[in-house]
Amino acid sequence: MKKSVTYVLLLALAASLTFTGCISDKHIIYLQGAETVYVVPQKIQQAFELKIQPDDQLAISVTSQDQELIAPFNNNTLIGSGGGERGGSYSSTANSTAGVAYFTVDRNGEIAFPIFGRLKVQGMTTREVSQMLEEMLRNGDGVHDASIKDAIVSTKIMSFKVTILGDVKNPGVQTFTGERLTLLEAIGRSGDLNSSGKRAPVLIVREEDGQRVTYEVDLRDQASVFNSPAYYLQQNDVVYVSPNKSVRVKGSTAYTLLGVGSTLLGMVISITSLVLSLSR
Repeated sequence: MKKSVTYVLLLALAASLTFTGCISDKHIIYLQGAETVYVVPQKIQQAFELKIQPDDQLAISVTSQDQELIAPFNNNTLIGSGGGERGGSYSSTANSTAGVAYFTVDRNGEIAFPIFGRLKVQGMTTREVSQMLEEMLRNGDGVHDASIKDAIVSTKIMSFKVTILGDVKNPGVQTFTGERLTLLEAIGRSGDLNSSGKRAPVLIVREEDGQRVTYEVDLRDQASVFNSPAYYLQQNDVVYVSPNKSVRVKGSTAYTLLGVGSTLLGMVISITSLVLSLSR
């Protein structure tokens, strides 16, 4: 009888450990299969260039050998994010440092640029904005007194924010510089998922062309991650990681009962082991 009880306890413990090990490998490991798929390097298909959106902060610099011609475009007394008609005056709400002027894209997706007036930049990349301004400056656009044949324009998005919510170690709003931020990088910056966080599906909510769209990604599946349109994050994206069903809210009846049950089970096992030892 004693041996039977001991064997039952040992078998139960072994079965639990085996089951737990199988679950952890299958449901927690990221990018499963990537070690074989990418043995041969593959070309990256998606482009990570951000599309300019309202409320973005743009840094625009104009350079040329003729400093007199570009002075109006790098002068903070002229450059502003506010109103002003084509060829009119401008507010001084934007700053200029070392030849770099800063603009805020308004809710209509426009910036107020010196001499040329209001320009629609929403939906464009920074590269496209630079090309547009270079062409306007080199052609004079019928407004500027002289064309700037060697004009070079550089445009950058100063920063953008994403929101990481749910079962991660450090949820919250995070601001990033540069224009390349992947889903994996954002999760890494948030401290990674908790052990109770579900690897699939991870939800990404995005605003595109005035509409709200959602994407779901399985972090365990390398194809789901790398081929997702949401792999490269964009401004104002929201990433949500849902908790595993086994998680209970602290303070709830279910959570309390679970804790009490676990404690009692541990006590029963300990007492059984003690009785068996003393009866030998």
